[in-house]
This record gives sequence, structure tokens and C-alpha cells, in this order.
Amino acid sequence: MLVECYDERGAEVYEIIIKQIFQDLVLGTSVDDLKAYVNPDDPVFVLAIKMKKTSNAIAFGDVANFIYDKADDVTRIIIDNENYLPNILKRLWRLFSREEIYQPNRYQLEIKGNHMDLETLIVDDPQSNLQRRIYDAVFRILPEGFKIIKDLSTEDIIAVVATDELIKDAWIEKAHEFIDELNNGK
Repeated sequence: MLVECYDERGAEVYEIIIKQIFQDLVLGTSVDDLKAYVNPDDPVFVLAIKMKKTSNAIAFGDVANFIYDKADDVTRIIIDNENYLPNILKRLWRLFSREEIYQPNRYQLEIKGNHMDLETLIVDDPQSNLQRRIYDAVFRILPEGFKIIKDLSTEDIIAVVATDELIKDAWIEKAHEFIDELNNGK
């Protein structure tokens, strides 16, 4: 972790704030590196965070077995991994009404019609979940009042420039430098 600031004490304070927020949100093990630039004279805050790789997204068909009963015109779904059931139900309730999803027991769902296409429905995306949690941390870290924010994030790096003035090109360049350094392991 690197916090750049001409005021050494200010850099230390921000480092403590960042560590505390990461600890509160249990993000320490999910982040490879972090770089921040703070300049109170120029009211700017640049933050770049490299996320660790996560497991792949989980499709509905990876955690359940689907059977279409043509005679009854019902798709029966047997849940293999109960850990995903809350996510599965949440996703299905967005697609169908709760009344359309019959759950005769804990491990079985039934939906009227042929819904074999649901096998490809993503029920859990660890990368997206981590990204959402890191954005939560970013908005807790940013100084209050810095409402002008430019998101420069890439696939595995969350990078933002925040200020209460117009964003300068030099600040965007600083964010791109951080992104390049994090991509190259510097």
C-alpha cells in the first residue's frame, strides 16, 4: 500500500483510515495492492486498487439439475448445492413472480413451462461481488465533499479520481500511472 502526500502525517492518517475500512469490510485478503494520492492544496484524491483474482461465475446448471416434464409442462429443478439457494431464488423472483415458482421442499423448485434455458443463468459472480464491495470501500475512503468523481476502472483495478473542483488532466494521468504500476506489479 502506498499513500502519496506531501504531508507525511496526512499520508499516515489516510493509511490508517484505509486499513480500518478494509478491515471493517473484510477486504484485506481480496486486494493485491493499493495506491493513493492525496493533495489538500489541490483538493484531489486519486485511488487505485488491484483486486485479486476470484473464482469463476457460477451458472444455475452448475449447482442444480433440470428436468422438463413434457406431460405436465413443468420444469423441475433439483438443487445440488443449497448454499446458492438464496441467490437462485432472488434471481428467479426477478424473472418470475413468487407465485410462479413452486417449492415443494428445500431442494426442489418447479416452474410451469419449459425453462431449460435457465441452466445458463448466472446465480453467483464472485468477481462482481468483490468489485461491488471494493466500490463500497472506495466511497467510504473518499473525503466527504469530493462529489466530482471520475471512474477509470479496468477489469481488475478499481481506480477513481475525486475532487470538489473540475478534474484536471494531470490527476487523470496520475490515476493512469497507478493503473500501469499495479498492472506491472510495481
